[in-house]
Amino acid sequence: QMWEEAIALGKELAEQYENEMFDYEQLSELLRKQAQFYENIVKVIRPKPDYFAVGYYGQGFPTFIRNKVFIYRGKEYERREDFEARLLTQFPNAEKMKTTSPPGDDIKTSSGQYIQCFTVKPKLDLPSKFHRPVSEQIVSFYRVNEVQRFEYSRPVRKGEKNPDNEFANMWIERTIYVTAYKLPGILRWFEVKSVFMVEISPLENAIETMQLTNDKINNMVQQHLSDPNLPINPLSMLLNGIVDPAVMGGFANYEKAFFTEKYMHEHPEDHDKIEKLKDLIAWQIPFLAEGIRIHGEKVTEALRPFHERMEACFRQLKDKVEKQYGVRAILSSLDERRGSRPRSMVRSFTMPSSSRPLSVASVSSLSSDSTPSRPGSDGFVLEPLLPKKMHSRSQDKLDKDDLDKDKKEKKKEKRNSKHQEIFDKEFKSTDISLQQAEAVILSETISPLRPQRPKSQVLNVMSSERRFSVSPAPPSSQLTPPPITPRTKLAFSIQPNLELNGMSSSDIPDVPPPLPLKGSTADYGNLMESQDLISPTTSPPAHQRVSP
Repeated sequence: QMWEEAIALGKELAEQYENEMFDYEQLSELLRKQAQFYENIVKVIRPKPDYFAVGYYGQGFPTFIRNKVFIYRGKEYERREDFEARLLTQFPNAEKMKTTSPPGDDIKTSSGQYIQCFTVKPKLDLPSKFHRPVSEQIVSFYRVNEVQRFEYSRPVRKGEKNPDNEFANMWIERTIYVTAYKLPGILRWFEVKSVFMVEISPLENAIETMQLTNDKINNMVQQHLSDPNLPINPLSMLLNGIVDPAVMGGFANYEKAFFTEKYMHEHPEDHDKIEKLKDLIAWQIPFLAEGIRIHGEKVTEALRPFHERMEACFRQLKDKVEKQYGVRAILSSLDERRGSRPRSMVRSFTMPSSSRPLSVASVSSLSSDSTPSRPGSDGFVLEPLLPKKMHSRSQDKLDKDDLDKDKKEKKKEKRNSKHQEIFDKEFKSTDISLQQAEAVILSETISPLRPQRPKSQVLNVMSSERRFSVSPAPPSSQLTPPPITPRTKLAFSIQPNLELNGMSSSDIPDVPPPLPLKGSTADYGNLMESQDLISPTTSPPAHQRVSP
């Protein structure tokens, strides 16, 4: 279950597969394993093994362990008694020592075998990459792995014994053990290379105890926020042991021992430490409040009276602490742990429309002097939800190079395979003044086919099937989106006010000229197949041909 180590080795293999061997199949399988490892780190709860310090004293042991101390890593859920029994089976003649203090020379030089065993606490040494607070589920691995420093604390009483408050003169004698290598390694035990001892004053011990208690509450709250299915019993015992003064007394013992005028007068150098202890006491209230809130949501009906009593004790405790030491709040940090949306994401979704940048289409349409971009051009950007102001275009502003531009635009439209719907007002030949259209909402559709030609260059013949050559007419100011259908044979119709071969529509006779005879060079590719529109009375004679 040391997935962190597996991920580090997997990254080395991934470098080989990707850049040296080019084995992408093995690389993909390896990356899937790494993804599973990362998920396990966050979701799977791993047991924390205990570490034991073992000293072999006496001349009866082999030289490589004689009078030396080793740190052992125990098995999962292995108690100290079980570990000692397993250790003594290897040395059945050894005698177990009853004390944890270092032995004297008489034991070290004796001919017998003496084994000293006690539990030590690993010292957390976070890697440098964790430069900001991270989840407890990630940090918990480094509390019992990749550790090289271990400590053992032994209480020592100094001065007069105070029967009312044992914390006033309780000193801590802390021994630090440093191993030759980090545990766990290739072995489950390594030799201790250096040992030194420090003394912790009663006030420093109180500060350390309060800090550990706050961290424990905070970590348990985080675990229940991330996994609502966790059992409630550990949380119940933790909260009740702190809130109910009848159980452990809480921090009232610290107040009696250190917050008195007598202690302040005798130890003026501890003023900063006392203020720090008061701050830790004040910070404990918001952590307890969040824990009790979670406990109330998950408590069963059978434990409801227990929870109500705990709430009543907490209210009294909260009023007292906030009155004496001030109010602390951690609501924002707890909201972020619950998975609230990042501020940058909220800002992007709630940005007002007035602050959004205008698109190219809206900028060009706001100026009456500029010519709107044609559909399909690269510079035409649509904003679907913003209304755009469009202007109609008169006949006299028609470009002379429409045909050349159409060809270029059709190539772009075919390459991009998309076109937009453009809304304009109907063109009036008598009124060429610019009129402002109503605000519309632009949208775009994707078509697998390129759009057909504008209506102005296509004449639909409804009463005849004869082709005419026409001069390009000015396009209407409003183009409807072409239908998305396969290209078929084009049908032409005579439109009013258009010149055909130099003749106006009024000069064209009502009866259309007859069709020419079908010859080898004739092109009927654009004529309609339907014969319903051909009048049988106007069939041409065999010798008559009509000039185009």
